[in-house]
Amino acid sequence: MAASHCGPDCPAVGYPLGDGVAGFGTDGIRGAVGSQVTPALALQVGYWCGVVLPQAGPVLIGMDSRSSGPMLVAALTAGLTAAGREVWQLGICPTPAVPGAIRRCGAAGGLMVSASHNPPADNGIKVFGASGAKLSPQQQQVIEAGLAGTAGAPAFHGHGTASARADLLHDYRNSLLESVEGRRLDGCGVVLDLCHGSATACGEAVFRDLGADVTVLHGQPDGQRINVDCGSTHLAALRQAVLERGAAMGFAFDGDADRMLAVDGRGRSVDGDQVLYLWGSALQEAGLLPQARIVATVMSNLGFERAWQARGGLLERTAVGDQHVHRAMQEFGAGLGGEQSGHILSARHGMSGDGLLTALQVATLLHAQGCSLADWLDGSFRPYPQTLVNVRVVERQRRQQWQQCEPLRRAVEQAELEMEGQGRVLVRASGTEPLLRVMVEAADAAVVQHWASQLAAAAEQHLNAA
Repeated sequence: MAASHCGPDCPAVGYPLGDGVAGFGTDGIRGAVGSQVTPALALQVGYWCGVVLPQAGPVLIGMDSRSSGPMLVAALTAGLTAAGREVWQLGICPTPAVPGAIRRCGAAGGLMVSASHNPPADNGIKVFGASGAKLSPQQQQVIEAGLAGTAGAPAFHGHGTASARADLLHDYRNSLLESVEGRRLDGCGVVLDLCHGSATACGEAVFRDLGADVTVLHGQPDGQRINVDCGSTHLAALRQAVLERGAAMGFAFDGDADRMLAVDGRGRSVDGDQVLYLWGSALQEAGLLPQARIVATVMSNLGFERAWQARGGLLERTAVGDQHVHRAMQEFGAGLGGEQSGHILSARHGMSGDGLLTALQVATLLHAQGCSLADWLDGSFRPYPQTLVNVRVVERQRRQQWQQCEPLRRAVEQAELEMEGQGRVLVRASGTEPLLRVMVEAADAAVVQHWASQLAAAAEQHLNAA
């Protein structure tokens, strides 16, 4: 579902769909506040969510720390109450706290106001159904039709109610502690980069409750600094702190804390593929991973896939996006899945990507084994060299239909031919930003750099031509 700024020709009942904001197909609505994500749009989204979600039970709303969050929560609440709904506002919380609370409270659904890893000037809206999962395509289509003005004029359904329910976050915190099944972190040195975002709600507290010796970076909610040179997209500060303090490991979260990346005691980065391999290995050895099956995306490293297969495991690949991973996990009955970016889903823990839960699992599993993250990484798989280049392509149709650009398509075919099965190329349009992502992976780093440069240049030249 895309949305554009409402100009003078916009119909009163909705908003035209156009370029600029990611649709539900990736991860809800997301874009620049004021031009793409506006209070007027949030009002409409709230109303149509109130129409689409089951009528029994409250609708929950959480947010990250962005300065625009309270404004958008107020607008969503107004729309939901205009649809006659009861609204419970959770305040600042990790995204996974929302689906967890939906399931525990028997709520009709929930919304999360966040732009995840995007800069502070952006914001977005994620919507969850009564099961805690993202909305079905049919529900999304109804909301899109409402925003486009093709679903009829909104009707006033009566006066809904709104109340603050930050108390529900106590249950989320307790669920994190229960997830480690009695394992502790006594005396373990851990650095947490809370990104000035959602992880500040309880990240430090849960690690201290388990006995960890905690150092916190960027630990106060700050809507002007969320994701700015910190968190999972900027690991330099975490790496420096881990090395200076001699910590066993460090964890960095994104703005809404649904993903996590780690740093070992030697300052090396640990991505989602390594986390899947570590956690998956522990579950496999405990007999808790059905068919030793893991679901990953097309971005996951070929070295990870081959190492997991060598352990006797199965690796299923999906398109990028946690909803695709979630769907495949349900289809195959898989116990674990996720993305290289650090978004990990566990069937034993509600199938919601949760950076804090993932960090606790990694830390306590290693501590219980008396193994450091650095030692474990030494014995893990060797990733193939992989490079991802983002090419800015503003025109959405050219991004989405890049395969129709014959020179770029021929360049990709040539790269794959010359790598002779020892590497792969993945080109895809971002679902959240005006970017074409070009990924090249091969056993030879020089080959990777050569083709990444060549293909990015071809994309820049041909897709941005006048």
